[in-house]
Amino acid sequence: MSSFRTLDDLDPAGKRVLVRVDLNVPMAGGRVTDTTRIERVAGTILELSEKGAKVILLAHFGRPKGKADPAQSLKPVAAATETVLDRRVFFASDCIGEPARKAVSEMVGGDILLLENTRFHAGEEKNEPDFVKALAENGDVYVNDAFSAAHRAHASTEGLAHVLPAYAGRTMQAELDALEKGLGDPERPVVAIVGGAKVSTKIDLLTNLVHKVDALVIGGGMANTFLAARGTDVGKSLCEHDLAQTAKTIMTEAAGAGCVIVLPSDAVVAGKFEAGAESETVPVTEVPADAMILDAGPETVKAVTGWLEKAKTLVWNGPLGAFEIAPFDRATVDAAKFAAARTREGLLVSVAGGGDTVAALNHAGVADDFTYVSTAGGAFLEWMEGKDLPGVEALKP
Repeated sequence: MSSFRTLDDLDPAGKRVLVRVDLNVPMAGGRVTDTTRIERVAGTILELSEKGAKVILLAHFGRPKGKADPAQSLKPVAAATETVLDRRVFFASDCIGEPARKAVSEMVGGDILLLENTRFHAGEEKNEPDFVKALAENGDVYVNDAFSAAHRAHASTEGLAHVLPAYAGRTMQAELDALEKGLGDPERPVVAIVGGAKVSTKIDLLTNLVHKVDALVIGGGMANTFLAARGTDVGKSLCEHDLAQTAKTIMTEAAGAGCVIVLPSDAVVAGKFEAGAESETVPVTEVPADAMILDAGPETVKAVTGWLEKAKTLVWNGPLGAFEIAPFDRATVDAAKFAAARTREGLLVSVAGGGDTVAALNHAGVADDFTYVSTAGGAFLEWMEGKDLPGVEALKP
């Protein structure tokens, strides 16, 4: 983190601090149903407030396509933020112009103000200089605490960092520290677990990882494509047969880079993907023609945990099977619990991210035991793919 300024480098007392946060939270019936993202940024907001800053929150919500839409207003989110912080959170009906200027001018040190949805203006997603300037007029410094939006070069995520002194918030700092431990400068051996339905969505990810890790465990529907590319009949399983050559190329690159590809050796199969479906465990070479692979089997889990026993670092994105329905959650749960135990013992640095991964770790009851679990989704995936994230790059001096 030495290449980024953090809150340790900022004396915010009396300053107008524009803080980009991710408040794109799930809602139903006009109420926030999950406050996880608010909780993640609470530390940064409260620290700045307690140090006497005028804390001005910038955030987007939904996809209003550059026009004001009352259904996608942040006003209900202000109330939820107030509850999480246990502090008064003021709200302004616009993020620029007179409503924002007036609300900011009335602030005193320690106050917290949430401005309306930045995406109500087309200039946000287009990163237009005039819109960046309009946002900057209400701040003295800029703090980015929204890693989950850092893969977007928008006005509030990237543009502001070029016109105001820029700092990483505590959540951004923690994320970047964790990612550096995961793939930037990890302790070896490094194992990556990558699952999910389709290879087509993760080609860049797999291609990058084979050059970064010592072992790459491929699970979920993706593994079927690799098995088929090796000549294994996967029955009715989800499989992208048209990507057989891509899978072969990735395996060849892995061999050249000294990365071991770990594929299922046995599998839990069923004729239907539904709760209570009759299932059996078979070697992957004996999948019935009328069955589909829905989870990795116990021998595969042994191979995975064997690698985790040797590993010093784990990076995880995607489940090993169709974990949403029992008993097809077994491999994911067993591997997750083993990784969590190693982490608790101080033997493993474990970094995980992606929506399905977070859900799977919560399902296994071990999300809190991992070194770091990112809720960033797209930004986490692009980081794993080795891509530069505009919102992060803009924070570098």
